[in-house]
Amino acid sequence: MTRTSVLAMTLAAALATSTAWADQPAPQNVVGLSASSSIQVNNDVLSVTLSTTRDGAEAGVVQSQLKQALDAALAEAKKSAKPGQIELRTGNFSLFPRYSNKGVITGWQGTAELSIEGRDIPGIAQLTGRITTMTIARVGTSLSREQREKVEGEATAEAVARYKAKAAESARLFGFTGYTLREVQVSSNEPPMYAAAPMMRAKAMSDASESLPVELGKGTVTVTVNGTVQLTK
Repeated sequence: MTRTSVLAMTLAAALATSTAWADQPAPQNVVGLSASSSIQVNNDVLSVTLSTTRDGAEAGVVQSQLKQALDAALAEAKKSAKPGQIELRTGNFSLFPRYSNKGVITGWQGTAELSIEGRDIPGIAQLTGRITTMTIARVGTSLSREQREKVEGEATAEAVARYKAKAAESARLFGFTGYTLREVQVSSNEPPMYAAAPMMRAKAMSDASESLPVELGKGTVTVTVNGTVQLTK
């Protein structure tokens, strides 16, 4: 069999398949529906990012100063670190030049960050007050994975129940006795991190000996069910 014959047979098969699909009638008595459920829950994870900046004429000196500040903060933080309760993560450590109007390097500036996160809210609040080589740059709260999964399960059950109720009601209103599911998609949102108010951060940064004042706030978990149903007689 020649290459031309094979190509011709493949094209003929593709055309036959397309024609068969085209001959099928469009779905009848299909309704698209959507239902959702939202549950508010208390945030249970606190995230604090500490940072420090240094600048000077020599890049090596600035880098050394940043490292000393970060090492001192880590040494203090490690005294309180506990898996799941108080966890540490070093963040941005950058060094970049400062230029004059003529494009000549006049000095160096750098930044170092340390992130503290966990469910031991009082412990984290007190720890940030004991770290003196870095200041608070950002504060946020969120849901732990365990809390989110628990609430997401409740929201999913409620959203599915609402979807089924809508499907049954749609069938009744259109004069049908029931329905069958065609396709369904279940999705959930990712609750945004709650950021502390600017005044809260300013107060915490004004006196490093004070514990960080924190209000965790609430997060909202939303689950949405989308899909289509086939109405049946």
